Amino acid sequence: MCGIAGFFGHRAVSAASIAAMRTAIARRGPDAFHVAGSTRDNAAFVRQEYVDGLQRALLHARLSIRDPRPLADQPMRNGDGSIWLCYNGEVYGWEDDKAFLQRSGHEFFSTSDTEFILRAYEQWGWEALLPRLRGMFALVIVDQRLGKVFCARDRLGLKPLVYYHDTDAGEFAFASLVRAVVPYLPPAKRGFSPEGIDAYLTHRTIPAPRTVFRHLQRLENAHCLEFTLTTGELKKWRYWSPEPLADGGNTWQGELDRAIALRTAADRPVGLFLSSGIDSTVLASRLVEQGYSNIRTFTAAFDNPALDESGRAAAIASRLGMQNDRIAMPHDPAGDFAQIVADLDEPFADPSSFPTWYLARAAVDDVKVVLCGDGGDELFAGYKRYRQHLRSAWRRHLPAWSTLRPAPAIAPRKRQRLALEASLDWLAAYPLRFSGIGLSERMALQPDFVARPHWWRMPEQLEGRSPIEQLLAVDSENYLPEYILRKADLLTMAHGLEARAPLLDHVFVGRVLAMPASERFTDPAKQALAGVCPQAAEFAFFERKKMGFNPPVQTLLQSLRPRLAGLPERLAANSDGQLSVGALAQAVEAWSAEPGYGEQLLQLLILDESLAQLVAWRDPGAGNG
Repeated sequence: MCGIAGFFGHRAVSAASIAAMRTAIARRGPDAFHVAGSTRDNAAFVRQEYVDGLQRALLHARLSIRDPRPLADQPMRNGDGSIWLCYNGEVYGWEDDKAFLQRSGHEFFSTSDTEFILRAYEQWGWEALLPRLRGMFALVIVDQRLGKVFCARDRLGLKPLVYYHDTDAGEFAFASLVRAVVPYLPPAKRGFSPEGIDAYLTHRTIPAPRTVFRHLQRLENAHCLEFTLTTGELKKWRYWSPEPLADGGNTWQGELDRAIALRTAADRPVGLFLSSGIDSTVLASRLVEQGYSNIRTFTAAFDNPALDESGRAAAIASRLGMQNDRIAMPHDPAGDFAQIVADLDEPFADPSSFPTWYLARAAVDDVKVVLCGDGGDELFAGYKRYRQHLRSAWRRHLPAWSTLRPAPAIAPRKRQRLALEASLDWLAAYPLRFSGIGLSERMALQPDFVARPHWWRMPEQLEGRSPIEQLLAVDSENYLPEYILRKADLLTMAHGLEARAPLLDHVFVGRVLAMPASERFTDPAKQALAGVCPQAAEFAFFERKKMGFNPPVQTLLQSLRPRLAGLPERLAANSDGQLSVGALAQAVEAWSAEPGYGEQLLQLLILDESLAQLVAWRDPGAGNG
């Protein structure tokens, strides 16, 4: 697990710009840092100590998990230096393929998965490499023999990759984080994206392929890129789509155990984020059943009993014979607010980011890897919004009822929200079930911008799928990779902690997709998943309401209230006038008095801090050669 960055062009990049890129990814990889590159277009890549004037380069900040010896550091090269790999992630279950490669004459010098990927590419090439990778990854391979740069993001989107491309200039740059690419951009291309800002207001995050910067894109999950060094051409395509896997092999229950066991592979200590919910408890139970009872568990503890699961989690861990650490959440996060916003990279307003950040900060003192239960709700339809939207599934074959847009309003009435839903077809209206600031409010805040109802991507090839399967497909393209998984990656890696999600193993996902609908979709949800936990009856999963992981928003807002002073003026200036001072002032006044707008007010506070940081970061005075 690491932070990666790189660039390919024809201009010499200053040492100051490369240092800024390094600074951006440093927290993701505290154990080692290296640069490989060249100062001329056709020169061979070599490890670089003096980095001023490079035209092409790979940067790698390493969090060492598998084979922590320096010989497994990156960027990693093949024997003659014609192929280089810069990789963030972890892949599993490659030992048989490694044995084949060794029999075929490939010599290995480490036990790292990095070297396996490099040798596998040498043997099989790009197209045949990706199907062999089981796990999470954002990887870049430079093949100087072909004059190509290949990039890929993993199937479910656990690892991030953002990029910049200019065909005319023949330039391509990439990184784990937005902030790591910005120092490479020409100053004229560092402007914010109006669409990105509106997408953030809509969804609390900016879904791929957009970012907050106009000239930066985020690679979608299960997609890859091919950049040609000589022509500057960039190609993008999807290399994988989720499909049912019912080939008579392992059962979904057996595949779950294998997915969990594979993710215990590490040369550093492994832990588990444990709540009292089904997903993480099933992971804990299956770990113990497979003999991994020595894995330490970590639970966030809140003062508010209505939010606190730590007592139940401790009881679950005790019953399973696992150690549990109760991590008390701070009463006042205001002192850490700026750092948390910085670690989120670009505007991102999920209230659960705060406890996640604190939980990761505490856990990294004892472990370097944590398993987490992400993905269970998206696989087994655990969110209540699915049931809510299914109530109107009868209109999925009907066109939108209305073409009228709602009127701009800082605090619109309910009928305006209903009018917006009626103006969309059934599936296109689904993103409104999980949104940030509504269309009427966004139209008022951005009077000169034509806001869209939503910015989610709609999946293709939904014919023949049931209504619930269509909703899950939408989430697998948007909410899961761009909200849940992005948050988990950013906030764990900010502390040098690797998060692994066994429920999102792509082979396990295929087995789940092949389950009979009556077994997979139950009321209450996730009965099949709970059924693989031998202690399910004792833990009484279905005898209480599903709990989220959010802190009390009003308490959070109280600690941040001093930041509201001057917010309208700052946001209007930093958004280049896209956001209206007057409308922002009205929103702050109205939303501060209405508890139901707490999360929207938090969105504005986070946007204010994030844009202020990014304005300072993109300053051309930071230096670009």
